[in-house]
Amino acid sequence: MYRIGIDLGGTNIVAGVVDDSYRIIGSSRCKTLLPRPAKDIIEDMAKVAIEAAANANISFDDISYVGVGCPGTCNNDNGIVEYSNNLDFVNVPIRDILYDTIKKPIYIENDANAAALGETLAGAAKGAQSSVCITLGTGVGGGIIIDGKIYSGFNFSGGELGHIVIMLNGEPCTCGRNGCWESYASATALIRQTKTAMQADKNSIMWKIAKTLENVDGRTSFDAMRQGDKSGRQVVNNYINYLASGLINVINIFQPEVLCLGGGICKEGDTLIKPLEKLIEKERYSRYSACQTRLFIAELGNDAGIIGAACIGQ
Repeated sequence: MYRIGIDLGGTNIVAGVVDDSYRIIGSSRCKTLLPRPAKDIIEDMAKVAIEAAANANISFDDISYVGVGCPGTCNNDNGIVEYSNNLDFVNVPIRDILYDTIKKPIYIENDANAAALGETLAGAAKGAQSSVCITLGTGVGGGIIIDGKIYSGFNFSGGELGHIVIMLNGEPCTCGRNGCWESYASATALIRQTKTAMQADKNSIMWKIAKTLENVDGRTSFDAMRQGDKSGRQVVNNYINYLASGLINVINIFQPEVLCLGGGICKEGDTLIKPLEKLIEKERYSRYSACQTRLFIAELGNDAGIIGAACIGQ
């Protein structure tokens, strides 16, 4: 059986054909190009789904269904994305609009939930009955798996871990609150923090690495830190502390068997994970328990959301 998973993000729309072994055998992508009308975005979702099947060398008739992972509150009962602050969606009927084009059953789920399901079925949390997957990207996504199933609350709004507050009256968040974890620990936040540090220190090595503020990315401060740059190190240390603050909250609430981190920042590997583990070990409430949550980097990378979305309807 083949099904298609679509990962709808703030930067890219990616579709993949997934087989029964949870392998992606063909894919396609395009830019999300925000801001623009939801209908235009959904039209591109249909295009990349059709292209993915072609790239997998199978007929679209062989596709059983299409699953969509989308940021925000996704009501799979009626196929409506009720709210997505990063996409500026309010009550968007993704299922109906997408079905009009591709004529396949459509399932929708929060993108971080889909990624968590993907990691549970085929990645770092495989075999765990309880896990939480945190995705660090445009925002901070949280996916919760309890007893092997996605937990999304009675109203499909559960798991929005990026919108727990870690700084009272802190940075404004696109959700309307101030001080959200997302505003401090997302890749977007890291880039903003790096730019602020560069503007405050014109002699920072970060200027030599990025050349301009427009070229700053999530690696800039880490690369500068490795070259002995004081400002780069301060950015990295602050960022890791912000990230750890939220992770400790998550562990204290759920005590999952596995906590996985995904997103491009995780390519830093031990440079990121080792200091996080030290902070977690120091501050978690369960420090005296015999069993402890294991922290892993997600194994599937950007494929997690595609594989999870493709498995929503199974």
